[in-house]
Amino acid sequence: MHGETTGTLRRDAIGLREVLFQSITAMAPAAAVAASVPSGAAFAGGSLPLAVLIALVACLFTASCVAELARELPAAGSVITYAARGLHPSVGFLVGWGYVFVEMLVPPLLLLQLGFTTAGTLNEEWPSCPAGLWWPWSLAGAAVIAVAGYLGVRASARFGTVLGVFEILVFLVFAVLLIGRAGSANTLSVSGTSHTADGYAGFGGVFAGSVYTVLAFSGFEAAAPLAEETREPRRTMHRAVLGAAVGIGLFYVITTYAMTVYFGPDRFAKFGASGEASWDGVARASFGFFWVLVFLAVINSTIANANACATVSTRTAFALARVRVLPRPLAALHPRHRSPVAGIAVQTVVAVAAVLGLGFAYDPVTAFLLLATVIVTVVMGVYIVVNLACAGYFLRAGRTAFRPVRHLLFPLLGIAAFVPALLTAAGLPVFDFVTELTAPVSYAGPVVGVWMAAGVAVLVLLIRRHPERIAETARVHLEEYVPVGHRQDGTVPG
Repeated sequence: MHGETTGTLRRDAIGLREVLFQSITAMAPAAAVAASVPSGAAFAGGSLPLAVLIALVACLFTASCVAELARELPAAGSVITYAARGLHPSVGFLVGWGYVFVEMLVPPLLLLQLGFTTAGTLNEEWPSCPAGLWWPWSLAGAAVIAVAGYLGVRASARFGTVLGVFEILVFLVFAVLLIGRAGSANTLSVSGTSHTADGYAGFGGVFAGSVYTVLAFSGFEAAAPLAEETREPRRTMHRAVLGAAVGIGLFYVITTYAMTVYFGPDRFAKFGASGEASWDGVARASFGFFWVLVFLAVINSTIANANACATVSTRTAFALARVRVLPRPLAALHPRHRSPVAGIAVQTVVAVAAVLGLGFAYDPVTAFLLLATVIVTVVMGVYIVVNLACAGYFLRAGRTAFRPVRHLLFPLLGIAAFVPALLTAAGLPVFDFVTELTAPVSYAGPVVGVWMAAGVAVLVLLIRRHPERIAETARVHLEEYVPVGHRQDGTVPG
């Protein structure tokens, strides 16, 4: 494997379809429907469809901000460049420091889920298959993702498209079957507050459910790091980010409604991610062999999500290495596939080490919860910063580009939506429905704190020795592209 340390990613390699599914698969729709979305049922109960709808509206505010910035600043650095241009290059560096860290942890997170889900299901069907033999499945998934990434963005993006179509179709067909079986039980009352869980009456229960549900929407921004490899990036990025958020949001609403009316709104507070009261349990009990398709869709979703986030992490690392903020070898590109081969190698090593290290130190489920808490804590923080960056960027761009609703009101509403989600993900009991985290999941906060403190130390060192590298985080590397309200040299008038 030979790479080169200079050059650009493959331009015009993919189009809207592939970029759209990059965001869609990063949201892991099947896995989210089966596991993440039901977490809100303990609070919203049978009113969970309303909670999901509220979460969709809340996420669209931030998705709109990301889409606006992606159209203006098509760069592999994505959120790094947005924060650097909208706020300050130092903020951009810290966003990148945190974002590349957690995006490298998403593949091992999903590989752990792939391992324990596959092993558990096989053990349930054939007891001779050990439930504890989860790690070979995780390693097999890591190999598939590494090969797809090595073959370049076309191969990995098309692979993700195929996987994404399959998981969405399976769950939509299942939803239609559930709605049909529900018959006269179909009701619009689930779009109100009359079915919330005991102790969480009215909009209080719905809001609590929406805070947990909003975590299922993370990943809609995953298309942005592919900007330099996409045809017509300004238009394509904007459509992909918003399209993924709206499309998968409606997918969540439809599937949640279907299961709620079938299972029973007044019993739905007991619905969860496993057992008889789960998507898998209902499929097994009522739809015969169809449960196999549901199982395959969830497994498919873990691989697709891991593949999409590996693409994000390697492109983000490439962008930082290109400006010599991270080690220069991470900018090495394969001479034929134009894939960041060094980044893919590092991503694979990190994934395998995290899966085996944490999986055996604790157990795969506990390791999954620990990684998930680290990831969502940082990602929610990044979303809040991106909302601020959107307002800052367009306020500085001048009157011709600034739109008060899209560039000021939406960012503020996006921040308001994600602050409760951030506190919930971190286990900070600011609200009554937030449960304080216990060890080892509670270690997530200190882990994030230590990593970001190290980032601050590196930032100070770079500012003293190489300030031009920090300034480079604001650069858009697509030649001859001048964003609205900017001069040819990329600076903002005034």
